[in-house]
Amino acid sequence: MTEEKPLEKHTVKELKEMARAIEGIHGVSAMKKEELIDAIKAAKGIPLKTVRKESVANIIDVKKKIKLLKQEMADIREKGDKIVARQIRKKIGKLKKRTRKMAGQLS
Repeated sequence: MTEEKPLEKHTVKELKEMARAIEGIHGVSAMKKEELIDAIKAAKGIPLKTVRKESVANIIDVKKKIKLLKQEMADIREKGDKIVARQIRKKIGKLKKRTRKMAGQLS
């Protein structure tokens, strides 16, 4: 095992071996991968990533905008305006891409 690769890239088996080698970590066999990573980081003094509540709220706001745009697009399609519907579809695609990017930053 090399210390060069981040803990998230290790397998559960490797993480369990690392955790057993560190004194003060108990119940290793029952831990899941995230719990093992958190325990190892805590034992080594590595800061844990914190989830920002602001970012989650922003994702929720963007998803609400997407939902409203989908409703608007359905109404416009019923009227037969394909050009405006296409423009709204592009906006929805950009917003979806933004939510995926925001979610990736959280993890």
